[in-house]
Amino acid sequence: MVKRLRHAMGTTALNMHERMDGLLYALVHPQKPMVTTRVLDLVHFDQVPGGQNASIAVMSYSGYDIEDAIVLNRGSLDRGFGRCMVFRKHQAPIRKYPNGTQDKIVGKVRASEFPRGEDDPRWPRYKALDEDGICRVGARLDPGTIMVNKHSPASTSGSGPVSSDFASTPLSYKAPAESYVDKVVLTANENEDYLIKILLRQTRRPEVGDKFSSRHGQKGVCGIIVPQEDMPFADSGICPDLIMNPHGFPSRMTVGKMVELVAGKAGVLHGHQAYGTAFGEEHGSADRVHLCCQALVERGYSYVGKDMLTSGTGGEPLMNYIFAGPVFYQKLKHMVMDKMHARARGPRAVLTRQPTEGRSRDGGLRLGEMERDCLIGYGASALIMERLMISSDAFTANVCQGCGLLGYSGWCQNCRSPEKMADIRLPYACKLLFQELQSMNIVPRLKLQDF
Repeated sequence: MVKRLRHAMGTTALNMHERMDGLLYALVHPQKPMVTTRVLDLVHFDQVPGGQNASIAVMSYSGYDIEDAIVLNRGSLDRGFGRCMVFRKHQAPIRKYPNGTQDKIVGKVRASEFPRGEDDPRWPRYKALDEDGICRVGARLDPGTIMVNKHSPASTSGSGPVSSDFASTPLSYKAPAESYVDKVVLTANENEDYLIKILLRQTRRPEVGDKFSSRHGQKGVCGIIVPQEDMPFADSGICPDLIMNPHGFPSRMTVGKMVELVAGKAGVLHGHQAYGTAFGEEHGSADRVHLCCQALVERGYSYVGKDMLTSGTGGEPLMNYIFAGPVFYQKLKHMVMDKMHARARGPRAVLTRQPTEGRSRDGGLRLGEMERDCLIGYGASALIMERLMISSDAFTANVCQGCGLLGYSGWCQNCRSPEKMADIRLPYACKLLFQELQSMNIVPRLKLQDF
C-alpha cells in the first residue's frame, strides 16, 4: 500500500502551483476519501488528498478485465474522473566562454523572413516565440517547436582571434504530445550563468493502459473504456465509474477493501465521513462492519452491500446481485503515453553494432533468452535467425578454410595466402567474441561446411 501511495498523484503540497519542480503530477479534481483513518487524520490527508472516490461494481464484464485490468466509464472520464496534469521543467543556460564570448537570445522570427511566408514548413516551429525570443506563457507547443531561440558562438576556445559568427542552438520541445507553457522564469546559477526555466503543462485524461490502484494494493491497468449507456446501472440511476474483476479478491484476501466499500456506502447514505481504522475500539469512533451493514438496511439497501443492477446493453436485470459502492482510487504515475515505444531502424551501439537499449535512446525491442527458448520450442529457426542476427547485427566476415582464423577480404594473414578464403554471415558480437578470445591467446578455429 505504501508503494502505491508513493506512486499516486494528487495534491503534492499546498504551494504546488508556485513551485518549479523537474517533474510534477497533479490530479485536476482530488477528493478527500469517504473512509478515513486515524493516521490519515494525523497527517491531514484531507487537505492534500491523493485520489478520488470511485463508485465501483465488483463483477466480470466484457473479458477486458482479466488479470486485474479494470473497466472505466467514459461518462465518468468526461466529468473529470482520473484527469491529471503533468508539469515538466525545461531550462536553457546562457553560458560565458573563456574567450569572452557568450550565448545570446535572438528575438522573434517573423514569417516574412521565410521565402514562402506563413506557408513555409519551417515557420510553425517558431510560432510560439515572443518578442524576446522566448516562448510566451500560454503558447501551445507541438513536437519540434522551438522554446528558446538561442545562438552560440562558433569559436569558444581561449586561443586565437574571437570570431563574430554564431550558430543556432535552440531549445526544442521533443515530447510526443502537445503541451502548454505554464511559466517562464529568468534566473542565474552559482556560476553567474543566466538560466531560462520553462514550465510546461500537459492535461491528460485516462486512456487504455493507464494504471490505477485502490489503497489496498489492488493495482491494475485500464483494459477498456466503455460508453456510459453500455455500463450496468442500479435502480437508483447510479452507474459505476469503474468495474473491477472479482477474481482479485479470493487469493489476495484484501478484506479491507470490502470493509471500505461497505463503510463508505453507509457514510454516503448518512452524510458523514466513515472512520475505518484497522483497530477495533470498544468505545472509540471506529465504524464496525455490522453497524455499517445495519445502516445500509435502514436506508433500504442490502445488508451485505449488494445491489440489483440492470444490463446497459441488454436492458435486462443481471442474474446476480452485484457488490457495489464507493472506494477511494488512486491514479498512479505510470501512464502508457510515457512508456509507449516502437522502432524500425535506429541508432546502434558502437562496440557491438547492436541496437541501443531504452526508450530514451530510441532503442530496439529486445528478444531475450526466454523468448528465444520459446522460439526454439516451436522450431521457428528462420524467425530466430531474423530476430537474433538479421535484424540486429548481421556481419559478413572473411574466414580462411585452411587455418580457420578470421582474415581480410581475399587474404589470410596467418597462412599468407588468398587461396582458401570464404565469406560467412554471423552476428558482429560473435566476431567480436572471437577477436577478444584471440587477444587472450585462446584461438577459436572455424570449420566451414556447405549446406
